[in-house]
Amino acid sequence: MCQHQPPCPSADSADRESARLAAHHPEQGWSLLCNGVVLFEDTGELLPDGQAIAPHRPVGAGLMTAA
Repeated sequence: MCQHQPPCPSADSADRESARLAAHHPEQGWSLLCNGVVLFEDTGELLPDGQAIAPHRPVGAGLMTAA
């Protein structure tokens, strides 16, 4: 699928999210990566084989504490 040199990581590799953007739709909350992975704003993913990866934001990210 990827024509870049060096090629982007495949959809089944651990670093799949580092593939280049093929399409970016921030207004809709998703991006398509060169390896066929759909990356969602909430950090969830949809792999080309249809497998869904649950959002995996770090615990406590974006939380504000009261002073």
